[in-house]
Amino acid sequence: MMYTMMPFGRRSDSLGNLFDQMERSFWRDTGSAFSAFPTDIKDEGNQFVLTAELPGFNKEDIQLSLDNGVLTITAHHQENLEEKNEKEHYLCRERHYGSYQRSFSISGIEESAITASYENGVLKLTLPKETPVVPAARQISIQ
Repeated sequence: MMYTMMPFGRRSDSLGNLFDQMERSFWRDTGSAFSAFPTDIKDEGNQFVLTAELPGFNKEDIQLSLDNGVLTITAHHQENLEEKNEKEHYLCRERHYGSYQRSFSISGIEESAITASYENGVLKLTLPKETPVVPAARQISIQ
């Protein structure tokens, strides 16, 4: 599901929000690859700051891509398939493996100036806003 950078871009009673809530409640307990990770978007005037909680991932597990004004964050856990000891029998295993992905429209963002960092399970993206082009004033001569 794609989200816009504007905080007022999605109304709580919209049809898209209804499907998003339904998907989250359906997949909540399964650890499915369709689960979304929580993100916060803060408007700091000349830039947006997007933080995404991705605990347990290594920096190498996270991929950021830009395509036609859409920023996609993908995080992929892969289980290490080492040979297991025959005595190792799990009664409960709560670690999840799979892919997580979210996309955001970044219209109005200076794409070449986006920066990213990852520390303590939190991905932080700085998304500078495009500076508006002010048309130059000029005089028009009358002929």
